[in-house]
Amino acid sequence: QVKLVESGGGLVQPGGSLRLSCAASGFSLRRYAIGWFRQAPGKEREGVACTSSGYDNPYYVDSVKGRFTISRDNAKNTVYLQMDSLKPEDTAVYYCGTDFGFLVASTCRPKIRTTDFGSWGQGTQVTVSS
Repeated sequence: QVKLVESGGGLVQPGGSLRLSCAASGFSLRRYAIGWFRQAPGKEREGVACTSSGYDNPYYVDSVKGRFTISRDNAKNTVYLQMDSLKPEDTAVYYCGTDFGFLVASTCRPKIRTTDFGSWGQGTQVTVSS
């Protein structure tokens, strides 16, 4: 059974850090692009970061560039999202998804589109507040 499980969310003060994990089971995520997305109340889900199956550079939405870092540990079948200098506007439920070969060579595009990904996990809540 294909499954993605997100973890690592929580409550953090502005300027703080969190590291989210996206653990895969039932498939090898090394073969696919993995994206991190977030959805705040009343807003659409937006792509935050994407790592390709190969060695291409990852992509980030402009609002998180320089603050978030996506990485993968293929041996652990896990993708991470390191979030630093967190802001209140980063508050959202964070999800990971896989392209399952939908993207050409499972390579991320500069615009991280929700429609290119699927097999969403249950999400993990990130709240940035003082």
